[in-house]
Amino acid sequence: MSLTQQSVPFDRSGLGHWGRRWGWLAVLAVGLLLFWLIRSALVSTLNPNLIPALIFFGAALMPAAFVAFVAGRQLDFGLGMGTVAVTALAGGAIGVTTAGFLEYRTLLLMDFLPMVAVGLIEETAKLIVPLLLLLVVRDRHPGDGLLIGVASGAGFAVFETMGYAFVELINSGGNLTAVDDLLVWRGLLSPAAHMAWTGLTAAALWSAAQHRWRGRSAAVFVLVYAVAVALHTAWDTLAGDPAYAVLAAVSLSLLVFTTHRLASPRPAHTHLAPPVSA
Repeated sequence: MSLTQQSVPFDRSGLGHWGRRWGWLAVLAVGLLLFWLIRSALVSTLNPNLIPALIFFGAALMPAAFVAFVAGRQLDFGLGMGTVAVTALAGGAIGVTTAGFLEYRTLLLMDFLPMVAVGLIEETAKLIVPLLLLLVVRDRHPGDGLLIGVASGAGFAVFETMGYAFVELINSGGNLTAVDDLLVWRGLLSPAAHMAWTGLTAAALWSAAQHRWRGRSAAVFVLVYAVAVALHTAWDTLAGDPAYAVLAAVSLSLLVFTTHRLASPRPAHTHLAPPVSA
């Protein structure tokens, strides 16, 4: 490769540059339209069979749009969107189930559930599918790890929000306004919580695997994982909008920093071309 050639991120999505970069707006617009149509039909018909669809689209709208947004960044992606979708589904289901079981067992053993235990359990549970995927992928890129982590965190957030929305629906006596408020609030916060934390840790995990756990890579992964657990613990411990705003800003800032760092051009191992005379 000559010095005049540039390395561009690999794209297997088949969507092209503009499709990848702005696809998240289409996901958001279509999701909002479907949610509005389902809610309007539910209010008009009072058909309770529409409630699961309402909760699902309300819980999945923002996480899906954010996954599409991350997928549109200029990173070195080698995995297709089908793999990302499966990761979101499996990562969410396995993560929520594992976390629920371990948290229940911890509560039985200790008679109380420390918030730091919740952070440790959930941040570990969300890494199960990214770790399994890492074992079968040979061409490893930290950019893929970040996207896979965001997808796994999105799936976890969706299933968790659906559970909270179902409980809120029952406790409020079928008050759709209360359910709407919960879906909007948790949807807006999900990119700065589960999705950001798991994206950071999975990116560090894949980077460490790419470097065969040599040098600083293993230590960086442990540090990033500890930071994610600390942010998660603080999120669950502190209450109030100001605290959430600060933690969200820190989490998203770390994710943006990591994304820009991974998007930086990698040095090419090339032979220098002879200088061109003026």
